[in-house]
Amino acid sequence: MTALRASRYLISMKVEQAAAQLEALGKPTRLKVYRALVRAGDEGLPVGRLQKKLGIAGSTLSHHLHRLISTGLVTQERQVTTLICRANYPAMDSLVSFLVDECCVESGGADGDAEAAA
Repeated sequence: MTALRASRYLISMKVEQAAAQLEALGKPTRLKVYRALVRAGDEGLPVGRLQKKLGIAGSTLSHHLHRLISTGLVTQERQVTTLICRANYPAMDSLVSFLVDECCVESGGADGDAEAAA
């Protein structure tokens, strides 16, 4: 695989991953779940406390958590009989970076405006 092809493949994978993560966050309940986990910090939240905090049915929470876990935005760890959910901060940082890294790179700025006027 050439370097250019490899680069295009990586960009394509980033686009696909970002699209899947944004789609997962596109449901209001899922976004509330994710924001609660982000606010909880590194300790995360037990599933039961998350359910109580958001006031949603266990089956509904399970469905939304599965989607967030499958896209890499959330991790889940079993501690004896308790499931602890955590926001995956590196994945969140990566998604935000993907969205803003190339912000305005194609804008001409002052130099581009001068060239356009000429």
